[in-house]
Amino acid sequence: MGRRCWRRRALAAACLGAALLLLGAAPRALRPAFENSLGSGWLGGKKRSPLQMLYDLDQGPRSALAEVHRQRRDLLRRACSRHTRRQRLLGPEDLRHVLVDDAHGLLYCYVPKVACTNWKRVLLALSGHARGDPHAIPAHEAHAPGRLPSLADFTPAEINRRLRAYLAFLFVREPFERLASAYRNKFARPYSAAFQRRYGTRIVRRLRPRAHPDALARGHDVRFAEFLAYLLDPRTRREEPFNEHWERAHALCHPCRLRYDVVGKFETLAEDAAFVLGLVGAPGLRFPAPPPRAKAAAARDLAERLFRDISPFYQRRLFDLYRMDFLLFNYSAPSYLRLH
Repeated sequence: MGRRCWRRRALAAACLGAALLLLGAAPRALRPAFENSLGSGWLGGKKRSPLQMLYDLDQGPRSALAEVHRQRRDLLRRACSRHTRRQRLLGPEDLRHVLVDDAHGLLYCYVPKVACTNWKRVLLALSGHARGDPHAIPAHEAHAPGRLPSLADFTPAEINRRLRAYLAFLFVREPFERLASAYRNKFARPYSAAFQRRYGTRIVRRLRPRAHPDALARGHDVRFAEFLAYLLDPRTRREEPFNEHWERAHALCHPCRLRYDVVGKFETLAEDAAFVLGLVGAPGLRFPAPPPRAKAAAARDLAERLFRDISPFYQRRLFDLYRMDFLLFNYSAPSYLRLH
């Protein structure tokens, strides 16, 4: 990408309004210099920023992994152009899932059930918590409100500057495997009692005639079919937005408005995490080990097993609900679905 694209990126960033944000109006590109942007240590020339590192990779002979990420950026940009038309303006609250690391020039949009706990641990470790060891940071501490600043916490001008100068990345996952994982974690595990009381009781009350009083009080035995019916019920989103654990990745991270430099995937988590940390220049930091292949296969088997008993009619409706995640992030419809 050339310097002309950098002017487009600066123009897109300048479109941030005082009250509403119209983001990503032009293709995001990699810029070779970041003068007078934010005054972080690496901007003074002592260290190349992650975005500068990615620019260097993009200009020279690419490694196989760098080429994969270039292709993902291009696929996402083309999919956005092909499948999105008029889009609403973004406000600051739409940026709540974009976490900020000013010291290293990073913007990370977290998607629950896609290794976001470990990515939050890594960001905390980069800022000096637990002596830089992500493994030593408890999960509840990683998710504690306010531990990591969000892009929504800044003024439009401050947001603008970070979008212009920082490396933006997100990690995504095959949508139905992520959905099956959310169901298992939030409705089928005993340690999720608070979550079951909040959402499970609502699902049982709405969708289960003559429900047992214990189920109405605890919401502890929600069936997968009931969970899907709740997602498809128009009343659900009229009452409140989807919970982040089953909200679509594109609705959390707005990839057709915010231009992401790295699109990581849960299916290649180890390689993609190492790629991001290599751009950061943190050779001593290791991303927590991803699930072993056997566990990844078990997650696919779980999704297939859960969807096996769902009628083709509801499979199609659910696929339509999550269609944009499949299209934007280049996932094929699972072979076990009966969509025709």
